[in-house]
Amino acid sequence: MSNNIQVHEIQSPSRAVLLMRTAPKVLRQMSKEVPRPILPAPYAPNPKAWPDKGIHAAWLGHSTVYLKVDGYTVLTDPVFSDRVGIELGPVTVGIKRLVSPALQPEDLPRPDLILLSHAHMDHFDRPSLRALRSDRTSVITAYRTSDLLRVRRYQSVQELGWGESARVGAAFVKAFEVNHWGARVRTDTYRGYNGYVIEIGKRRILFGGDTALTDKFKSARTSKPIDLAIMPIGAYDPWIRFHCNPEQAAKMANDAGAERILPVHHQTFQLSREPRHEPIERLIEAIGADRVCLQDIGQEFHL
Repeated sequence: MSNNIQVHEIQSPSRAVLLMRTAPKVLRQMSKEVPRPILPAPYAPNPKAWPDKGIHAAWLGHSTVYLKVDGYTVLTDPVFSDRVGIELGPVTVGIKRLVSPALQPEDLPRPDLILLSHAHMDHFDRPSLRALRSDRTSVITAYRTSDLLRVRRYQSVQELGWGESARVGAAFVKAFEVNHWGARVRTDTYRGYNGYVIEIGKRRILFGGDTALTDKFKSARTSKPIDLAIMPIGAYDPWIRFHCNPEQAAKMANDAGAERILPVHHQTFQLSREPRHEPIERLIEAIGADRVCLQDIGQEFHL
């Protein structure tokens, strides 16, 4: 890990104040959510049946995607808990899921690599990560976030800053800058936040993590196309300063040279005001259904 990594901290008081002001709203939302049931996922994928050739993907909910690329498996931002938020002993105080994960950790073939974009609780869920610990699974995470893990419980844990890369088995992973922030709580603004390009053989997969509109995705473009871009498309109303809308997600995927988009960060948690299905409807309208790989939680994509 180099010592010269530049990490943007939350400098603007308006951002911190805005987040602080939302706390009472979150508590009110939690009280309303108590009696609400969590709906089952509409589809149940079967990654155990996937072949060892080609690109295969299943959207398990929120930003959690299980990938198998020429036999190598990757799990992005695993979140399987009913709630995400602050852990108080065995209880998590936070936002409740709308839809269950399409699979549970015990249903998944062990991933070769877990890829963590940043430390926000809806992307870096410690109970889920505890359930996935294995001495045969490696983790790549953002700058100064590995302290949130029991690193000795995995085969390896590596932090990456922007522009840094690592090889884990068959995967070559490079981190790039996105337009977000990394603090898990108010005071840890030093934490990093990444997008990633994953190269496995001749295949290239982009995982955008969480981001507002930025031109940084152009850095992922090379003479080789991006076969699949996993892009966030929800939680933009009123959070457009922190999260991109579907049209912006499409633009950034196009900037990276992506042929297909697998949309995430929608339909799973009520993080914002837009209607639940608006993000996917707007994305399809923007780029056409043929470029959108998956639309519902639990669906599979094969290339």
